[in-house]
This record gives sequence, C-alpha cells and structure tokens, in this order.
Amino acid sequence: MKKYFRITLAFALALSAPSIVHASGLPTHIGQCAKTKIKWIGTRLGTPGSGSAVNFTNGGHQVSYSTVPAIVHSKVRDRVRICLVSVPKHCPPGDHRGKKYKTTNLRTHRHWTLYDSEHLCGGA
Repeated sequence: MKKYFRITLAFALALSAPSIVHASGLPTHIGQCAKTKIKWIGTRLGTPGSGSAVNFTNGGHQVSYSTVPAIVHSKVRDRVRICLVSVPKHCPPGDHRGKKYKTTNLRTHRHWTLYDSEHLCGGA
C-alpha cells in the first residue's frame, strides 16, 4: 500500500509541476518554464523612481511602473526560472506585447510576476 501511495503521489506531483524548457528560448505555452540568466537590471526609464526593468540572456524582458524589490535584490548573471503565465487575446497582427511571466531568482528564491512590455498589445 505504501509503495502504491508513493508512486501515485510522485505521478500527481509530476503532472502538477510546470514543464521546463531546457533550450535557452522563452516559454511559448502557458505553464511552461525556461531557465536563463539575468543579463541586465535597471529602471523602466533609466531614471531612479521610474520602475523596474530586467533583461534575460534568452531575449526575455520584463518591466514595471513600480520598483520591484525582488528585482532590486537580484544581480546580473543570477540564474532564474521564467514561466509563462498568460498571453493576451485578440491582438492586432504582429503585436506580440503583453505576455505575463512569473520569474523566480534561483539564488535569492524571490519572485516577481510582470509583463514583457509597458503596454499590452493594441496599446500605446
């Protein structure tokens, strides 16, 4: 009975865990994750108090109008896991902005959830 329970529990946990993309690209399906590193950390407009911005070595980017403490406590070259949370619907052709990602810094174990752009698709 105990062996059956362990196998069932392990199977259930495996199904509930987000899938990991081992390539260096960004996740393309909701719930999918990728591991990458922080390439650059700064502010949204390059001036203090203008929010947070972060770029990743896999080409990903996240931005916020607010200062995000978890980003401030991160360092360039920190390893992170970035997971796709949502994708906007009914976007104009060619406008791919507005994907939401949850990022976890694997060094600090802090996380943040932000969009890949200041505006959603079809916005300014």
